Amino acid sequence: MDLYLKRDALVRYGTPALIGIAVIAPFLSGNLYLLNILTLMLIFIIFSSAWNLLAYSGQGSLGHAAFFGIGAYASTLIAAKSGISPYVTIFLGAAVAAFIGILIGLTCVRLKEWFLAMVTFGFAIIVQTITVSLLTPISGGWDGIASPRLLSPDIAGYQLIEYYSILVITIACILFIYAIMKSRIGLAFCAIRENEIEARAAGIDPVRFRLVSFAISAYLAGIAGALEIHHIGYVTPEIFGVDLSFWPVTYVIFGGLGTLAGPIVGTIALTIIWDGLKMLGLTFGRYIIIGVLLILVIVFLPKGLVDLPNEIQRRWNARREKRMKADTATLKE
Repeated sequence: MDLYLKRDALVRYGTPALIGIAVIAPFLSGNLYLLNILTLMLIFIIFSSAWNLLAYSGQGSLGHAAFFGIGAYASTLIAAKSGISPYVTIFLGAAVAAFIGILIGLTCVRLKEWFLAMVTFGFAIIVQTITVSLLTPISGGWDGIASPRLLSPDIAGYQLIEYYSILVITIACILFIYAIMKSRIGLAFCAIRENEIEARAAGIDPVRFRLVSFAISAYLAGIAGALEIHHIGYVTPEIFGVDLSFWPVTYVIFGGLGTLAGPIVGTIALTIIWDGLKMLGLTFGRYIIIGVLLILVIVFLPKGLVDLPNEIQRRWNARREKRMKADTATLKE
């Protein structure tokens, strides 16, 4: 079995606990602000998991906000023009993001990781520029446009219903990614990532599978973008911003690159830290603290927070072995 999946034992044992916490979390506090944070956390778990799936196939992206934003705008426009429920249009908007992802992938999936990352970074900037210039009549330019809410505020307890519906979609997306990782497609992604030459020798077409990974990742990112905008009720070109492209990278590296649990753990941990620091009155200081924590994780936990239990076990075993050797040396004396 792939090493990355072995490290995901945390998912197998922690999933029931996490789902249970997610279900009861809204009842632990009646604070709507905290409920909003929980909702956005779920959305960014989908977004960071989408980016992570791309990395799982050996590809990098520094412009995933492009697909996040395309899904958001497409879903908004479809819902506004057709009157179809956003619960349907989020998947239609994501399909548009996937289609654009395929077109981009056709031109650049043959590139090496960071060359591809720079292409996607440039693509995000281009999409933002087009949105505020050529597409101003339908996008509203920098002012943006209103987006139909997932649920009407007139519905009693709509925030709670919205939260649980997004929770269901998040779980479905994670299960979908897990199924891909465990399938032959996931094995092909892994083979390409580890050694492209050997993968070709085994009859795997790297270009085709990278394109599949790119399309699926763009689709999931589009779902996340559409969910966020229909939750907020407004969309502007700022959704294509550089910061939104780097957040999933940060979440995944912090939690564990290439693991199923990594994006979940990283998003939860950094969201708690980020908003906790905000509640303490820190604004710009938050960026410094997050930056320092990220450096510490990269240096001392290169496999991410998901590897923390294993790292503690390794250190404990090393200390015990050292103690046993010292005891043995003492007895010999």
